[in-house]
Amino acid sequence: MVGISSFGGYVPRYRMNRMLVFGSMGWLNPVIITNARGEKAVANFDEDSITMAVAAGMDCLKGVARDSIGAVYFATSTAPFKERQNANLVAGALGARDEIRSADFGGSLKAGTSALLSALEFAAANEGEKAVVCAADCRLGKMASTQEMVFGDSGASVMVGGDDVIAEYKGSFSVAHDFVDHLRGANTKYDRMWEERWIRDVGYGSFIPQAIKGLCEKHGLNPAEFDKVVYPCYYGGARKKIDGMLGVEGDKVQDDMLATVGDSGAAHPLLMLSAALETAQPGQKILLVSYGSGCDAMWFEVTDNISKVQDGRGVSRWLARRADLDNYQKYLVWRGMAPPELGIRGETDKETRWSLIWRDHKAILGLVGEKCKACGTQQFPPRRMCANPECGVVDEMEPVYLADKGGKVFTYTGDMLAASLSPPAVYGTVSFNGGGRTVMDFTDCAVDDLAVGNPLDFSFRLKFYDPKRDITNYFWKAIPAVEEVK
Repeated sequence: MVGISSFGGYVPRYRMNRMLVFGSMGWLNPVIITNARGEKAVANFDEDSITMAVAAGMDCLKGVARDSIGAVYFATSTAPFKERQNANLVAGALGARDEIRSADFGGSLKAGTSALLSALEFAAANEGEKAVVCAADCRLGKMASTQEMVFGDSGASVMVGGDDVIAEYKGSFSVAHDFVDHLRGANTKYDRMWEERWIRDVGYGSFIPQAIKGLCEKHGLNPAEFDKVVYPCYYGGARKKIDGMLGVEGDKVQDDMLATVGDSGAAHPLLMLSAALETAQPGQKILLVSYGSGCDAMWFEVTDNISKVQDGRGVSRWLARRADLDNYQKYLVWRGMAPPELGIRGETDKETRWSLIWRDHKAILGLVGEKCKACGTQQFPPRRMCANPECGVVDEMEPVYLADKGGKVFTYTGDMLAASLSPPAVYGTVSFNGGGRTVMDFTDCAVDDLAVGNPLDFSFRLKFYDPKRDITNYFWKAIPAVEEVK
């Protein structure tokens, strides 16, 4: 039996009320008020599709031995690199071993389910070996556009395999169409969409029913037999019409999270699936459908193992961990839509030294430290010699993945002179649980949120961006432990 064995989600801390957008830009395009209900999730200035995918993957892989992972797939339509495999950054940050299969999936909003189907095929062909799918998107719409109102940022992850399956994979059906509703060229920053009636009626309104009908005919099912139907569609009228065609209503239809997150692109079907699995019961049938250049329809059946992973992972805790982004101009700066003046300190040339990064890539991507085999001392960064002055042995170290161990605040400060897109820059010394200290930036918090001794989690983030060479560099930052965030 092959299927889903774990799931995870991630929603950025910051949320922006859509009326804030309308209040700033409604003068230019008053019709955007029709999409002004609720709020949208907004990635922090140091987040992108890779960092959100890693955060979702960390949520999914709680308690999972990293050396048991056989494949890591990354799905997004907003990959930071065109010629550098983004999935390898995700795999490295998750602590996966080098001897794995990795792949990027993109080009459409159904990239997440395409990656999931490939992961299931990988597991089936390799005696149930584990494969992890991480999806995230951080799409941009122009100011005063429908896309700016509707799009939200998030990540989602599922792990598939043959052991401890919580949702057995039963079958799928796909359709592919070169249907241009949303479009971004190779050098285009903003999403461009065609007429909304075209997208709503010909796109969502026909392709999703076509995929579901094909799945049901293939497997002798009726849509009404499913206990939970999961599909993205931010047009309320189209959703009601599709529900009516399928004969499903009420709690059977998974909430699309439009009012709390927004449409998060390639991640959205898996984010909704993650939310559905949080409350799923054994024996329930789940229908998952994606949309974008066609559709993938997938059938899962929940097993008795589901209770083992209903432990707080998923979407709910991230939805509860929120803070208002009440400044539209800050949003524009964070997304690179308005160039700020950062002063002389912000003009430093940050050339990337790839040979140095390669030598330290385990420590940089996976926050991998070391433990002394002789005395058990844990240290970071990795060094040949034990940091314990009473030991001092050389070349007797074993690697330790520190990213999921957490830590505590040792020192901290707020610096208004440092160049930052969210001043003051907050940084300090953190102590790792189990031993070792290092200097880190703090993020997703203000100075007043910190105190010496407070518990911390670690989050993979953008360290800096080099606009001269179009290179994003990543490292880990410290955030207040999720349970402590108010």
